[in-house]
Amino acid sequence: IVAPTPVGATSFFAESHMTQQPVFEALDRLFDLAASDTGQAKRVANFLLAWWNAGDNGGFDLADLFGVDHAVAADMGLVFLYLGGHHGAIYPDQMGYKDQIVALVERWRLAALAED
Repeated sequence: IVAPTPVGATSFFAESHMTQQPVFEALDRLFDLAASDTGQAKRVANFLLAWWNAGDNGGFDLADLFGVDHAVAADMGLVFLYLGGHHGAIYPDQMGYKDQIVALVERWRLAALAED
């Protein structure tokens, strides 16, 4: 069974080199939010940490999309679409977000382990 290609997805993948700036802008917003103390921060951190290493940091529950604002969900969707269209694996550190992802691990995973 072949899944249908979403409208616009083919052109997005073909032109992904032209769409990097919006992806970086979305990532900036997501990392800023994940580092904050809002109710959405943990959900966004889970998304980013699952990308970094789901085996160690846990996966991302798609139901968490229901707990974030539409703009945040759109940023997550843009990142997901970009990663799906990228040729080969790419991780936050390769995109210049090493310090931010390490900070999220320390805040959301190591701090939780220390509390147990």
